[in-house]
Amino acid sequence: MPDGISPKPRTLRRPDELARAGLLPQNRVAEAEAVGARYAIAVPPALAALIESPDDPLGLQFIPSAAELITAPHESTDPIADEALSPLPGIVHRYPDRALLKPLLACPVYCRFCFRREQVGPDGGVLSADELEAAYAYIAAHPGIREVILTGGDPLMLSPRRLGEMLRRVAAIPHVELLRIHSRVPVADPSLVNETLLEALEIEKPLYIAVHSNHARELTADANEACRKLTRLGIPLLGQTVLLASVNDSEAALADLFRAMLRARIKPYYLHQLDPAPGTARFHVEPERGRELLRNLRGKISGTAFPIYILDRPGGLGKVPL
Repeated sequence: MPDGISPKPRTLRRPDELARAGLLPQNRVAEAEAVGARYAIAVPPALAALIESPDDPLGLQFIPSAAELITAPHESTDPIADEALSPLPGIVHRYPDRALLKPLLACPVYCRFCFRREQVGPDGGVLSADELEAAYAYIAAHPGIREVILTGGDPLMLSPRRLGEMLRRVAAIPHVELLRIHSRVPVADPSLVNETLLEALEIEKPLYIAVHSNHARELTADANEACRKLTRLGIPLLGQTVLLASVNDSEAALADLFRAMLRARIKPYYLHQLDPAPGTARFHVEPERGRELLRNLRGKISGTAFPIYILDRPGGLGKVPL
């Protein structure tokens, strides 16, 4: 590397790297290694720069904790029954008019509360060419499917060429009217939202992107710029948030987050009740508390800032408003 040029910061994937970056006390490295043997760890530079301590609202989301190895009786490795509703690899078909397409299982950051935490990881879980063709054929064979939701993992982690090909193949199916992508990339690694990616996202059929963010501090100037680039294409942005204890379970934290979303051109869409994945009990907020928070915010923040508070019912029964 030429003199005077600093190496590009890289994603932190090991507890010793987190410790050297000042994000994890040395006395917690061993427990974090035990967690990392079961669940993936990744903290990209954009988020690492925002974390003040392992127990602040961002550190809690992304820094591994020994509590993750304690599974409560009500928790499940497949809390919303994705597997039971997956007729073939990469497809989840829960509702008659919508289907999920999961082309990979890699993410830019691994959240410590993720409901797919048993599946996602750095090996990527990328669908093979044959599996992808079978997924397209399934969608084409079910004319009731009007919307295809690309999720995973994070679809914006795919190469722009591959993602563009995927979007165009799905959009070419006559009965598919709408496509959606669920992503943390605009917040976790906004540098990936570049001109090459924007070209891949420019398709004829309507495309929505749901951006996952749980705290106002995540919506930095770089994240806002990434969102602005997406909206330049006419892509509506929807906000997805999980209600998390000690992260955003206060009126002030939610109000700040929803206002920050609007400033980033993101419409707050869903506030999720936490899905009971293994080792996530420390994040649980009682639904009555969630309802109280939103009741108390009514009249204090714009109506455009209000999401729908929803629960994904166990057993694959789908979402219901709380």
